[in-house]
Amino acid sequence: MIPMVDLKTQYHDLKSEIDTAVLAALESTQFILGPNVTGFEQEAAAYLGVSHAVAVASGTDALHLAVLAAGVGPGDEVITTPFTFIATAEAICYVGATPVYVDIDPRTFNMNPALIEAAITPRTRAIIPVHIFGQPADMTPIESICARHNLTLIEDCAQSFGASCNGRMTGSIGSLGCFSFFPSKNLGCYGDGGMVTCTTQELADQIKVLRNHGSRVRYHHSVIGYNSRLDDIQAAILRVKLRRIDLFNTERRRVAHLYSELLGDIVTVPYEDCKGVHVYHQYTVLTDRRDAIMAKLSEKQISSAVYYPIPLHKQDVFAEAYAGVALPVAEDVAGRCMSLPVYPEMPEESVRLLAQTVREALAG
Repeated sequence: MIPMVDLKTQYHDLKSEIDTAVLAALESTQFILGPNVTGFEQEAAAYLGVSHAVAVASGTDALHLAVLAAGVGPGDEVITTPFTFIATAEAICYVGATPVYVDIDPRTFNMNPALIEAAITPRTRAIIPVHIFGQPADMTPIESICARHNLTLIEDCAQSFGASCNGRMTGSIGSLGCFSFFPSKNLGCYGDGGMVTCTTQELADQIKVLRNHGSRVRYHHSVIGYNSRLDDIQAAILRVKLRRIDLFNTERRRVAHLYSELLGDIVTVPYEDCKGVHVYHQYTVLTDRRDAIMAKLSEKQISSAVYYPIPLHKQDVFAEAYAGVALPVAEDVAGRCMSLPVYPEMPEESVRLLAQTVREALAG
């Protein structure tokens, strides 16, 4: 059996440190906005090279609170990608704004910067590029577009912790960066968790108020807020894992590069933009014979998955509103993409077995 991700092996590798950290957090009984949350925020900010990092309860909450802090509201539009998890669009809709989808680059699967300006209207307030699968979006032109049109740049970094673009970490480029610590992420906790990075103290203060019921002082509430606080126990786990994130990402790249060497002549393997460092949250290929490959892998108890089979503008919840929207690259990629297991602990023999199984499927 080869899983998509092997959380058990990683836990056993770190068991002593994680157990010690969790037990210490339990002993402290400071479970809500405790010292581990503060420590993790400071350590994550230092790693990413940002002024401020605010821990929240999930990656979805990170996006939601970031969009609110950016001042986006009813009647506004936010430009984003159709090829991502629905949380990106949900956050826009939560505040009463409208997602405007721009097609993707066929190589990187990220939003195509060349198509953004045509989508800008007087109602546009922000742009949310997604660093999909750990591949940094092409941020230089997107930054320029935001500057020219006075738009807020919000990065969706849910899959890209540790990735960089032109020497800058994802999450340090826009006004706000949104991270997820879902267990399978490159930096994952043992439940839900998220974080917002901010370029200014004002934005960080807004996120802190919004995450804590709209309160700066206990029982004094200046705005309608939310209960979105990262648990101290989860923060303790993340502090242990953060110390190893570069190793984790290096090992993911080891697996990915071996896949590309073994499969590059029979499927379209991931593109690595020389301007950035891809951290391979997913290893995603394109093939016209996806079903045959997945069936053969399943026969040998090898996992695979499709991220994402339906672009957001084709999802039932959006289908009526976007009935006239055609995004041909996203639609084509969704019909041919498949993701193979990739995790830091994956042994070389498993990569080779999987690659051989793919060859067998395509030879059949």
